[in-house]
Amino acid sequence: MIHRIPDYWRNLPVYLQLKGSVCKKCGAKYFPPRKICPKCGSRELEVYDLPRRGKLLSWTVIRYPAKEFEKFSPYVVGLIELEDGVRLIAQITDVKEDELKFGMELRATVRRAFEEGEDGIVRYTYKFVPI
Repeated sequence: MIHRIPDYWRNLPVYLQLKGSVCKKCGAKYFPPRKICPKCGSRELEVYDLPRRGKLLSWTVIRYPAKEFEKFSPYVVGLIELEDGVRLIAQITDVKEDELKFGMELRATVRRAFEEGEDGIVRYTYKFVPI
């Protein structure tokens, strides 16, 4: 795997703080943050804190993951709609597959994602847990 440490550090606000962007012109909200609004074409977007709570819209169970995630298999990835309407995809943790329900309330948390390369660089990211 290619080490992209500068990219990781540059994107930490997205990975750890759940930052999105909102268009100053039309009010559209995006995750991950964008520099140009696809809705109106404006370049006047500002970064804002996404809500940390949302509801589960759909999910799937990953049974054959990429190499970095093999030790976590099987795991759940879900489509979550945050309180402000922004939708994102994230891993769902601390819940059994048969306990998942459409519309269940979730909250964001920061958790270990994986160790990268021989150096053992630990990557963290946001995941969601039931409330």
